[in-house]
Amino acid sequence: MRQSLQELIERYQNNLYAAAFNICKNAEDAEDVVQDTFIQYHTSKKEFESEQHIRAWLIRVTINRAKYVNRTFWRQNKVPMEDYMETLVFESPESRNIFETVMKLPEKYRIVIHLFYYEDFSVREIAEILAISEGNVKVRLSRGRSLLKAALKEKWEDDK
Repeated sequence: MRQSLQELIERYQNNLYAAAFNICKNAEDAEDVVQDTFIQYHTSKKEFESEQHIRAWLIRVTINRAKYVNRTFWRQNKVPMEDYMETLVFESPESRNIFETVMKLPEKYRIVIHLFYYEDFSVREIAEILAISEGNVKVRLSRGRSLLKAALKEKWEDDK
């Protein structure tokens, strides 16, 4: 017995997510686990005896996958941002504030700003590293600076 993937997603997605989240304790990892589970169902050639058999199989795969995610090197060695910040040395409280604000930017802006200002890479070098055009790097730097300026202005106005 096989059921359509769409039907299974509609019926079990929330239950599988809850099981995965319970183990991973992280929304993004839980979503990945559920997606991987449905991919595994779709690619498997396994025949099931009943709908209960399918449900049990999906739950088992979800739990195993979630446990695997928790055992990965990356997950076991991940350090919370606050702990990481304590290991860094800053010249002044302002430079610490700026770094924290940079780290809160969306990834595509954060990366180019970090590479440009903290690692001293040129626009050309950043373009090569990220495999994007120099124009794209310039746009991301400009937008990142604007977001950074707005965030810092807001932060400094709140401190007054």
